[in-house]
Amino acid sequence: MGARIILTRHGQVDGIEPSRFRGRMDIALTALGVTQANAAAQRIAAISRPAAIYTSPMSRCIITGKAIAKAGSAPSQVLDQLNDLDYGLWQWKTHDEIRAAFAEQYETWHTAPQLFRFPRGESLQDLVARAADALRGVLQRHRDQTVVLVSHDSVNRALLTQVLDQPLSAHSRIVVEPRGITEIEFVGDIERVLRVNETQHLDAIQTATEKKKTEIPVPTQNCELSRKLEDFPV
Repeated sequence: MGARIILTRHGQVDGIEPSRFRGRMDIALTALGVTQANAAAQRIAAISRPAAIYTSPMSRCIITGKAIAKAGSAPSQVLDQLNDLDYGLWQWKTHDEIRAAFAEQYETWHTAPQLFRFPRGESLQDLVARAADALRGVLQRHRDQTVVLVSHDSVNRALLTQVLDQPLSAHSRIVVEPRGITEIEFVGDIERVLRVNETQHLDAIQTATEKKKTEIPVPTQNCELSRKLEDFPV
């Protein structure tokens, strides 16, 4: 039968727009992020009945995990190895700030990420090692079961590079949207990626959000002007 691992990312938080190196800054979900987490939870419950949910220690992942646990009636617990990449001195800086202050290093991160270590932080090699250990442990504990891992784009990218047998240089070419769902099946020594970054469960939320942004409030009637117009003879 084999095990199935469902990877998902937390909902929207501050620091996604404009883009920041969020890392281990413990920022809460926005109201939209909570709505997105609930939508992802319902979609995962429709796909499968998970035996367990493991989350990063960041609160944005814990809250998302609790929504999934509630929808699927499964226990949720923190797994430290799923924590976000440690960006060191770059944490919570915007990309524009880093590009201006560390132009050469910033270029290396984007063109050869496998050769880069964040100042006082981690490298991709560090990330891949601990993420792979987390996955290995989960598979050993949950043979023939479905498990959800709630983490970050960096961790999910690292896991996908390993499962897809891609080099670390491919890290930035894998897209992992907030609340996107990826499903991987493990049968013996064979792994199959069944879905990657599925986000259609968020379409209704996205449509409603865009509609709200484009709505133009109708001005109230100017009563004083109306009274004055009534004074003109017909």
